[in-house]
Amino acid sequence: MLFWLRMLLLSAHFVLTSIIGLLIGLIRPFEPDNSRLCARLYSWGGRIILGLEIRTEVEALKQRRSPCVYVSNHQSNYDLFVMGTVVPYRTVSIGKDSLKYVPFFGQLFWLAGNVLIKRGHATQAKQAMLASTEALKEKDTSIWVFAEGTRNGGNNMLPFKKGAFQMAIAAGVPIIPICSSSYPKHMQLKKLKAGLIKIRALAEIPTKGLTLDDVPRLMQECFEQMQKTIAQLDRDVLAAR
Repeated sequence: MLFWLRMLLLSAHFVLTSIIGLLIGLIRPFEPDNSRLCARLYSWGGRIILGLEIRTEVEALKQRRSPCVYVSNHQSNYDLFVMGTVVPYRTVSIGKDSLKYVPFFGQLFWLAGNVLIKRGHATQAKQAMLASTEALKEKDTSIWVFAEGTRNGGNNMLPFKKGAFQMAIAAGVPIIPICSSSYPKHMQLKKLKAGLIKIRALAEIPTKGLTLDDVPRLMQECFEQMQKTIAQLDRDVLAAR
């Protein structure tokens, strides 16, 4: 009963927040900080409805104003309510083109200045990446990327895609990994307290002076750091139960 009540409330919250976000986007279209504001709205209500406790170690992100590429693990559709808690100032994200067909949410996603990429369409994907690189260099905007490219279901991270790392090198901005503990398989949505999730931001990985030849090494370095951190966060969550 509690599970279905949560799903009903979460659906209502999603629709209401999407409408509010769309209004924000219409008032100030393509303002990059719209994404942070909307992410906070989704996560604030979402985590209360879901009964999640989210502990964050992201103090450095709150003070950051210079552009970078944030790389995060991607676990489930609930990431909107979980990772939305820590989206930094003037940060937009890259999403799949099909999002634009989601009523209200797709339109606010576009109006917030986020980048839509059509999977399997190399030319459009390249154009979107170029636009993202331009935003990093010229518009004082950071980019949030789920580097795996798809949800991993809370299992081990999937291999990273190159796009985020190519953008960071091309723009000469650092990469900042943001890790969330594994939660989809441990959430107990039939209980009042559904579980604990920990999020940690790691130290920035500089890219200045690197070339595209350095992409494989950069990807491996980031992957290993995040894999190690997620394993530690999982142990911390287990110990806190």
